Amino acid sequence: MYDSIRVSPERVLVGLLDVAGRRENNRGILTAAQDVFRSVGAELFSRSDLNEADAMTELNHRINRAIIDASKGVHSCPAFIACYHEKFGTLCYTNAGHTPGLIRDRAGISQLGSTGLPLGLFSHATTDAPTVGLDKGAAFLLVSRGVVECSGKGSEEFGLERVQRVLASVQLTSAHALCASVLKAVGEFTAGPMCDDRTALALVRAS
Repeated sequence: MYDSIRVSPERVLVGLLDVAGRRENNRGILTAAQDVFRSVGAELFSRSDLNEADAMTELNHRINRAIIDASKGVHSCPAFIACYHEKFGTLCYTNAGHTPGLIRDRAGISQLGSTGLPLGLFSHATTDAPTVGLDKGAAFLLVSRGVVECSGKGSEEFGLERVQRVLASVQLTSAHALCASVLKAVGEFTAGPMCDDRTALALVRAS
């Protein structure tokens, strides 16, 4: 599941959840998680007295509970959720056992690694919510596990390193163009049937 929602005039909330199992068997879990992401996300991040780290931690907790309740038990769901502040160029995020987010700026490419366990495993699991800054002209890229684990000829996976190579080589003209470049590279690598869930999300801060 991936989604984005504007929660205030200056903030956009984005999320990518990799629910374990086949999509057709997880529709109830996906719907429950997305409902909380949209309703609770809008409630928490539209407040004037907002502490982004606290709001992000609470949102993850509420989505975690929704996944557990919908699955009636344990159901692993790696998740990356972030709030981008357009005016300040900051990204407050949690990475619950998900593929690392990637940032490309003047210093090179850096990874936003895991800050907690996947959602859906423990009812009171906690996760950190750090904040990073994006320079003007910088880009943030997030891909699903299906992109990283997609196999080419033989058993070799596309891998996060190849994603980073694409990010390092393309012109950052737009978020759409960046995502298209990543998905094109994956398609050329596999040269065969579609792999499971290829999703790429990106934002590029205007220079």
